[in-house]
Amino acid sequence: MSSRVCVGIVVGAQGVRGAVRVKSFTEDPVDIGRYSPVEDEGGSRKLRMVVVGEAKGVVIATLDGISDRNAAEALRGTRLYVDRDRLPGTDEDEFLYSDLIGMVAEAPDGTRLGTIASVGDFGAGDVLEITLADGGAMMVPFSRADVPVVDVAGRRLVVVPPVYAIDENEDKEASGRRD
Repeated sequence: MSSRVCVGIVVGAQGVRGAVRVKSFTEDPVDIGRYSPVEDEGGSRKLRMVVVGEAKGVVIATLDGISDRNAAEALRGTRLYVDRDRLPGTDEDEFLYSDLIGMVAEAPDGTRLGTIASVGDFGAGDVLEITLADGGAMMVPFSRADVPVVDVAGRRLVVVPPVYAIDENEDKEASGRRD
């Protein structure tokens, strides 16, 4: 587990006075302001942040030293980190998504599938990206039905692999038929 945790990402500028739009990864999005100052990914830049509002799934914040739209736009894509020890503790059955990275993904029968590469949300809910043992990749919805076991202490997850529909065109090409 990493000693730093990504709590948000700057997704753009807000207005002309240097405010930024931040996609917050905290349970309550405005809580990201409680962890000020935050650092960039390399840890080379500390940014004091004040949350000033919310809009359409993001928080609006000001950052010390950022006073115009161009400077705010230059921060687009900047991931914001804090030291793990600044976050509240987790209960026994709770975890941070960053804790899942690198965990072993197993099928319900115990067969090793691969390792968790990332956790993403592309608009329809959280998704695990699993790097498979054969070098391929698999995306699995991060739901209790698809991931019934998360064993943080054992560094493993049980994943029910998705059933993929057969592509009729591939079937026809494989048999040499054409309709």
